[in-house]
Amino acid sequence: MTKIKFGTDGWRAIIAQDFTVDNVARVTEATSRWLLKNFTAPSVVVGHDCRFAGELFAETTTKVFIAHGIKVYLAKGFVSTPMISLGAVRLKTSLGIIITASHNPPSYNGYKIKGHYGGPLAPEHVQEIEDIIPPAAITSWQTIDLKEAADRGLLLDAPLEDMYIKHVEQSFDLDAIKNSNLVLAYDAMFGAGQRVMQRLFPDILKLHCDYNPGFHGQAPEPIHKNLIEFSNFIKSKGNISCGLATDGDADRIGLYDGAGNFVDSHHIILLLIHYLVKYKKMGGKVATAFSTTVKIKNMCEHYGLPLDVVKIGFKYICSIMVKEDVLVGGEESGGIAIKGHIPERDGIWMGITIWEFMAKTGKTLNQLIDEVYAITGTFWFERNDLHISDAIKEKVLANCKSGAYNAFGKYKVQRVDDLDGYKFFFDDNTWMMIRASGTEPVLRVYAEGADKHLANDILSEAKKVLLA
Repeated sequence: MTKIKFGTDGWRAIIAQDFTVDNVARVTEATSRWLLKNFTAPSVVVGHDCRFAGELFAETTTKVFIAHGIKVYLAKGFVSTPMISLGAVRLKTSLGIIITASHNPPSYNGYKIKGHYGGPLAPEHVQEIEDIIPPAAITSWQTIDLKEAADRGLLLDAPLEDMYIKHVEQSFDLDAIKNSNLVLAYDAMFGAGQRVMQRLFPDILKLHCDYNPGFHGQAPEPIHKNLIEFSNFIKSKGNISCGLATDGDADRIGLYDGAGNFVDSHHIILLLIHYLVKYKKMGGKVATAFSTTVKIKNMCEHYGLPLDVVKIGFKYICSIMVKEDVLVGGEESGGIAIKGHIPERDGIWMGITIWEFMAKTGKTLNQLIDEVYAITGTFWFERNDLHISDAIKEKVLANCKSGAYNAFGKYKVQRVDDLDGYKFFFDDNTWMMIRASGTEPVLRVYAEGADKHLANDILSEAKKVLLA
């Protein structure tokens, strides 16, 4: 029997190897038992993204829930993770389930569990579900007839895309964006944002907005090395104001300026805080993951906003958002949420917010970034993912734990934070961090400095020490 373990954000495994119909049924069996224990007359909204066999796995999930007498709202066709989370709130379901492996390579699929409040289920509840995953699901699920279930009122359609579009139209000044001189581009990375973006912005210049479960062999993670084609597309057009990219399930953002330069999530978080506070006169706490830029602290001090720094994994940010008044919650990997939506990462929502900022001010993205730099100072962030053996990875982590690293080449360590991974500070604004991924077999190495040369030099020096 395969041991099923949830990582930073859901359970992910290779399709047909460990991500099988039987194992999906086992996870849903545990989720069903947890629901029946914790809710009276529970219900669930279920959907899948654009990955291979998504419909099959979503139907398997649905049948197991129905076999336990749990009402299911099932999305037709592919949907994004934020649509499932919004659906949980609007349909008032106990949970939301999305079959997705997010940004992982195309050979993977996954299973994310969302709370009734529209964000990741709290880690302690996910653990409760994981702890009761049985060797097999009840066999009766295999005989469930979905048409009969619909006739009995246990299966209903979930019009999540229409629901999401209506929410966008009510929340943004889309006319201001469409009537501005902005020329906008969108790269869906063959992911679940493609249809909704084309409906919202019919004239948008688009890339990879077709159904391709193999993603052309490319992991649909919106980082620059995966978006070179999009960057070149923007450069070749010459008149594009801003380019937005979203990952496989459209909860992460990638952004480009009009010159085809990548704008990372650290800058996006700072832009969002700046827009919401200075221009929209909003307030609240900021919650960010351990791996984000220290400039967020500078921005929060400038505007008098409280700041919480949490472990990596959006579930930790969500846990604060459902209890407190949070303005912006964000992480380095492109997952960001803001007040006025749901406590959930949403790449499309963040992109439209930035476009509204540009349209309302009449400024370019770089002009808005200059406004941020006037408050925080300039900075550059880099991340390298080291695909190394488990033995080397464990040796590096053991060295970090024992305090073996007091310098990386010419960069002398002043202090170390170990909230989640190991963050080595060389001064207040310059640092390097080491952390094992919670979703992939890699060791991540991060660095921040005043400019690109410094950040890359830190990484270069660090790798010499770590891989020696």
